[in-house]
Amino acid sequence: MRRAVSSDGAPKAIGPYSQAVQAGDFLFLSGQIPLDPATGQVAGADVRAQAHQVMRNLDAVLRAAGASLARVVRTTIYLADMNDFAAVNEVYGGYFEEPAPARATVQAARLPRDARVEIDAVAYLG
Repeated sequence: MRRAVSSDGAPKAIGPYSQAVQAGDFLFLSGQIPLDPATGQVAGADVRAQAHQVMRNLDAVLRAAGASLARVVRTTIYLADMNDFAAVNEVYGGYFEEPAPARATVQAARLPRDARVEIDAVAYLG
């Protein structure tokens, strides 16, 4: 069984995908870019501001599923420029307690809406 999860506190899907899908005890969150859900615009020109918006968007979707960032077990961070790693890592680290989720970080040739960072996640709800 699987069900779509969505939140008005995160940007609406801009394609044929769900903000998140719950399958059993796991929640699979689509990648979030730094769109402000109120304006539909990229929030902030600098990567730190963008990373904060991405984390707020992920948190909103998690809350719609009755969860929180504390339930996240895995993330993937996509960066437009690997030189932004330290700044994004600092922002990201402020949102998680130990044990931090497992994670991969990769540089992408280009992200949607020319965002500088995108993050997807998997959360355990059980």
